[in-house]
Amino acid sequence: MEAGGPYLIVLVTCGSLREARRIANAVVEDYFAACVNIVTSPVESIYRWKGRIEKVREFLLVIKTTQKRLAKLEREVKRLHSYEVPEFIALPIVKGSKKYLAWLRASEKVL
Repeated sequence: MEAGGPYLIVLVTCGSLREARRIANAVVEDYFAACVNIVTSPVESIYRWKGRIEKVREFLLVIKTTQKRLAKLEREVKRLHSYEVPEFIALPIVKGSKKYLAWLRASEKVL
């Protein structure tokens, strides 16, 4: 499979484990993602927001999806997320096992 193909990893950080679980369950239930891993140990994020340097603990979602579902996934994450500007970064899956990628694609529902 070539870079920029149909399979993606999307990274989203959440302010609480409860929010992370709510978003993960919703996007899998609604077929916007095949699988979501939740890093249950908080990550420390340091960033600039509205002119100030912020330091917070967040929970990372690693979402597996397809290009076809990306726009709907992003809308759903924004709808459910508590942040004014939630992190939403999509990275191409350049290579993966054929069986896993076939499963990922098969998990799509006609939307």
